[in-house]
Amino acid sequence: MKIATYNINSVRARATNLYEWLKRYNPDIVFLQEIKCETENFIYFECESLGYKVAVLGQKSYNGVAILSKYNFTVTAQNIPHFADDAMRYIEILVTQEHQKFYAASVYVPNGCSPDAITQQQKLQYKLNWLDGLYAHLKDLHSTNLPIVLGGDFNVMMTELDVYDSARFKNTPLYTKDVQDKIIAIQNLGLHDCFRTLHPSDEGYTFWDYTANSFVTNSGLRIDYIFVTAEFAERLISCQPDKSPRVAEKPSDHTPLVAEFEGRNE
Repeated sequence: MKIATYNINSVRARATNLYEWLKRYNPDIVFLQEIKCETENFIYFECESLGYKVAVLGQKSYNGVAILSKYNFTVTAQNIPHFADDAMRYIEILVTQEHQKFYAASVYVPNGCSPDAITQQQKLQYKLNWLDGLYAHLKDLHSTNLPIVLGGDFNVMMTELDVYDSARFKNTPLYTKDVQDKIIAIQNLGLHDCFRTLHPSDEGYTFWDYTANSFVTNSGLRIDYIFVTAEFAERLISCQPDKSPRVAEKPSDHTPLVAEFEGRNE
């Protein structure tokens, strides 16, 4: 089974890139973030033509999340339950198979950054509150004893391995202990970071800014993650960023992160 997460940075602008990548890589489940289109304007035909069932929570021009799945599912949450939010940042499904059920969610954590100090503090507080809401919901999910897979843009670097220049980002909403502690709390619910589990000392960047030739100089960040509970972690074979879409025409500033697990759960 292959599970991928990909901040697409406008699914309609990158539709051809996504379509070609899906054909080439053929993942079983894909979490998308920043689709930047209303739900009804998603590229359903292109994805369904490749055998995917689609769940979408979109809004015009900003944010938006989606899940593509080769497996049958029901949508169990659109945005975090019991957390009021105008931004479309979380969608969750319950995948139902003959021998297993599991929850799968696409996550787009708020960025929190702003050039204005007062606004940034407000955005950081929203980010922390949002992560508290996510934690509370995941705690409820964990109590069901069903496996959980989370994929998405978490907008945080956890260690110096995850950022090309830690001094530049120190104490920003992308690299601050307040946010890191929220992610650690989520992991303490029993969620494993797939990439770091297999690569304890590798960089694993998934994002390179469009400016200043960042991709060529590898001035990257690891801000996209796939987290899984033990049932999936025990079957984890590989987890790597696929850099090929980042060098394609009109790329997203992120690239897909792909985890592979033993067995397809047919």
